Amino acid sequence: MNLTQKIIKSHLVSGNMNAGEEISIRIDQTLTQDSTGTMAYLQFKATGVDKVKTERSVAYIDHNMLQASQLNADDHAYIQTVALSHGIYVSKPGNGICHQVHLERFGKPGKTLLGSDSHTPTGGGIGMLAIGAGGLDVALAMGGAPFYLIMPKVVNIELKGNLRKGVTAKDVILKVLEILTTSGGVGKVMEYTGEGVKYLTVPERATITNMGAELGATTSVFPSDETTREFLVAQGRESDFVSLTADADATYDEHIVIDLDNLAPLAACPHSPGNVKPISELEGKKVDQICIGSCTNSSYLDLMKVARILKGKTVSPNVSLTVSPGSRQVLTMLAENGALADIISSGARILECACGPCIGNGQSPKQDAVSLRTFNRNFYNRTGTPSANVYLVSPETAAVSALTGVITSPAGVDFADVEMPEKFLINDNLILKPEDFDNVEIVRGDNIKPFPKSKALAETLTGEALIKLGDDITTDHIMPSNASLLAYRSNVPYLSDYCLSNCDKEFPARAKKLGGGFIIAGSNYGQGSSREHAALVPLYLGIKAVVAKSFARIHKDNLMNNGIIPLVFENASDYDKISQGDKLRIDNAIDSVKARKFTLINESTGDKIPLRLECGDRQQNMLVVGGSLNSIKH
Repeated sequence: MNLTQKIIKSHLVSGNMNAGEEISIRIDQTLTQDSTGTMAYLQFKATGVDKVKTERSVAYIDHNMLQASQLNADDHAYIQTVALSHGIYVSKPGNGICHQVHLERFGKPGKTLLGSDSHTPTGGGIGMLAIGAGGLDVALAMGGAPFYLIMPKVVNIELKGNLRKGVTAKDVILKVLEILTTSGGVGKVMEYTGEGVKYLTVPERATITNMGAELGATTSVFPSDETTREFLVAQGRESDFVSLTADADATYDEHIVIDLDNLAPLAACPHSPGNVKPISELEGKKVDQICIGSCTNSSYLDLMKVARILKGKTVSPNVSLTVSPGSRQVLTMLAENGALADIISSGARILECACGPCIGNGQSPKQDAVSLRTFNRNFYNRTGTPSANVYLVSPETAAVSALTGVITSPAGVDFADVEMPEKFLINDNLILKPEDFDNVEIVRGDNIKPFPKSKALAETLTGEALIKLGDDITTDHIMPSNASLLAYRSNVPYLSDYCLSNCDKEFPARAKKLGGGFIIAGSNYGQGSSREHAALVPLYLGIKAVVAKSFARIHKDNLMNNGIIPLVFENASDYDKISQGDKLRIDNAIDSVKARKFTLINESTGDKIPLRLECGDRQQNMLVVGGSLNSIKH
């Protein structure tokens, strides 16, 4: 077996491990973050389970650190108290980004991890089967329920050779994105093998698995080998090490070879992680802003290399440079060895150990700016500046370009003196252990509103085509999560006024006036974040179904969990037979769910459009009763 199959087999609860069939697996660990966490814990409490059933569940507060009013502080207090009361560890504000901290302090090879954040696959860098999901799926897993998924195909990405000077792990995953595009990983796990693996450190592997989320992949995974053991030893966790690798005669569904010897520095150009070009084609383009950090590239190794480039030099006068360490461990070690002083002395601004600019929370660039970011997403208007053009690059490219003021290749830059430490600085005093707290009183602020409840499926669904969208609509389009809205992540009624506002500012008012209806979309609808609000808010607005050419995995599951039917055009050309404002109807909806075949009647044109529902038996039954929580009650 390959490594993916081995981990799944050891956790299999139900189903057969045949690609395309629904299976369920036992979840060992979960994580939440504060942007999705409040809803996840409201849903967890709705299950009636008193204490979590996992080996380890951790609540991270890392997304919305800015406390401009009481709203964020209220949410943080709720997450801390509700988590501790249910046996969940809490990583307090300032301790770091969930994926970086989890890799450092909690991740274990061979374990399963389910997180209410799409970049949970970062854990694959340490040999975990780490999967991003909606908050409701994570809430159920915390209660002891298995996680259901379609058995993925497994893609063998064989790494040959070794990276040249100035070429990085970021360039490896950008190359994969160039090959497969942002939808090429749907229904698949990326499993990395080959001689090149042994030359990549755990943080470098984590960079690759982190950005595998942009492929639409279920997850990505590296073997657990001597490099993994050395990392865990340095973190004081040698006892967590398990050696894991694919069998020598393992088979895969697909095979891709990447020659690291010939790889060159790359960048993802506006406005997609899949729009990849060589840095050599972009060199000389003037840069206004550079942001280094995020869960993709904020490790000790990344920032030590940045410090080496910046040492003794000054950032270009026209460039604003920010650096966000991924964890307090990283920040403290940089401070102790002098690297932080080198970064600061160059003119860089040091931001908090948090997601920050990556999620649009601060550092919106000026109008028409060119911004280089070491992040994982460059979706339109994610920065908060609609006219900005964002390029995703490695920390090395970012640091070199910060000095020149234009996009500059780091090819040839030597980091032979930057090595992984034999021992990381360990200080877990911002991690709260539930066993240290008794009789915790849950604090719930006024802004934390109940999540919307779905109803059993009606026999007939009617409504207008409220909006018609193109391809690659992201969850940022569906439910923006910029700095002005993050404080309301616990308030679905408030957020409803901004649903799809990046596409059509009139959509929320139209949906409310007409009492809901249908969303029509192109391919890969719902790519990006695991943000469950992108399903909860449409539910609140009365959306009955989304009809699209295809769906991203997590968003599709979130829609079904909340009782919204994701329907796929049987013939993609039928997309052209629906216009915004058309009156639509589906008869015999319950029987259609059971048959997984629908007929959409366009009353405005007379067209009868065949649709299909791509789901398993469990999800069929779930949709009939109105979603996952209703299914549990039944």
